Amino acid sequence: MTTTTPAARPLRRALAALAAGACVLAGCSGSASGSSAFPVEPVDFTTPLAIPPLAESRVEEDGTRVFELTAQEGTSEFRPGVATPTWGFDGPYLGPTLRAKVGERVAVEVTNDLGEATTVHWHGMHLPPEMDGGPHQMIEPGETWRPTWVIDQPAATLWYHPHPHGRTEQHVYRGLAGMFLLDDPAAAPDLPATYGVDDVPVVVQDKHLDDEGRLTLDRNSTEPGLMGSMVMVNGTVGAYHEVTTERVRLRLLNASTARTYNLGFTDERTFHLVGTDGGLLAEPHETSRVRLSPGERAEVVVELEPGEVATLDSDSPDLGDVAAPAAFGGRDVFEVLELRAAPTLTPSPPVPDVLAEVPRIPESAATVTRELEVAVRMINGRSMDLSRIDEVVTEGATEIWEVRSIDPLTHNFHIHDVQFQVLDVDGEPPPPELAGWKDTVYLEPRRTYRLIMQFADYSDPDSPYMFHCHLLRHEDEGLMGQLVVVEPGTEPPRTLPTGDDGGHNH
Repeated sequence: MTTTTPAARPLRRALAALAAGACVLAGCSGSASGSSAFPVEPVDFTTPLAIPPLAESRVEEDGTRVFELTAQEGTSEFRPGVATPTWGFDGPYLGPTLRAKVGERVAVEVTNDLGEATTVHWHGMHLPPEMDGGPHQMIEPGETWRPTWVIDQPAATLWYHPHPHGRTEQHVYRGLAGMFLLDDPAAAPDLPATYGVDDVPVVVQDKHLDDEGRLTLDRNSTEPGLMGSMVMVNGTVGAYHEVTTERVRLRLLNASTARTYNLGFTDERTFHLVGTDGGLLAEPHETSRVRLSPGERAEVVVELEPGEVATLDSDSPDLGDVAAPAAFGGRDVFEVLELRAAPTLTPSPPVPDVLAEVPRIPESAATVTRELEVAVRMINGRSMDLSRIDEVVTEGATEIWEVRSIDPLTHNFHIHDVQFQVLDVDGEPPPPELAGWKDTVYLEPRRTYRLIMQFADYSDPDSPYMFHCHLLRHEDEGLMGQLVVVEPGTEPPRTLPTGDDGGHNH
């Protein structure tokens, strides 16, 4: 297995910077790897990776595990000596990792200490719509919201973040996000599982600071949103992680607002992809790269040798047939995180050949097929309206959603409440990285993704779930719709009550 030495990195960075500069001068018409309209600054890996703390919880008499979160303002030092105003949960930036077991009832008491209303959405979670934390569950300044539900889905790497209509990009970008891990003691026990040691959260984000050190979204005001000049992991710029075991499990989360990453290692070593958005794959997939658009997650297990350095990077993501890929980060090459193996490593068991039971939903079970065309600010020609119900789903139904991006821009697609399976892409079977449970999928332009899903329960005609592009500027600008789940034989009104607060139900 080859390694990337510290001495070799400056040359690689210089070549990438030279290509990026040439792209800007030439109007980004070139296709050389590393060219970009908005290049990423190179970093030296000099700062230990911050590991978000595990959130404390209490167990009430009825067995409910209760977490507490407070959204608050603070400052963070992304550049040495520069205090940047940020937001976070229980701290100045990001939030603690919530962890619960499959089958547990959980509750989260969320207090808003910000100067404006926000929400907390449990991304990837199967739960009642009034607990979902979408734009209808706003939390006003000084208020506390207490959703509660039972964890009724496989072990998975989920996350939480705000979802206020028209302000999601700002709230997530300022730092409001965290992981929510679901555990099942029977799920693949041989995978690395010591949090922060060999089971490591990797929250990848890009940012841009103005001359005064403030977070700004002004660097790229065009679609699809910010292509930041600074990349960080868990809020750490230039992060390294000391590895003490032969194998380490990285829980990768793309928490950026617009950028798509193509994550792998600079030496192109292979690793095992063991999980995607909604849980473990049936079997590990050996690969050297994984593409993650905003909101997507992947669990990978990488093997290291004693004393070596392995550098996680993002290398020219394949965005499909988009116009001007350089403007969307499609030519970007940059380093993300350094793994430093100790001189002696604790043995780790090999990755199991079988990870989980992932039963395929038979296409024949579907009773409804919906066609959705995604474009800037619209789904099926309509922009988001908080008072309008776009789709009505019958409780217990299995449905196929045929989703297609009809413009040459970058988009993806996220559905609340359910985990879906990709039946095919333009009629072809999905690649291994799309063979498991998903709640968010990148949409290559002008290709049709057929998604199959089951709406098992939680009917409520008055409380909608969202479906939308998870490029947050697109979502804020109206590329979102609403669905309600109803009991068989009922048909709700196609509108929802709204008030002076724009449709927020407290």
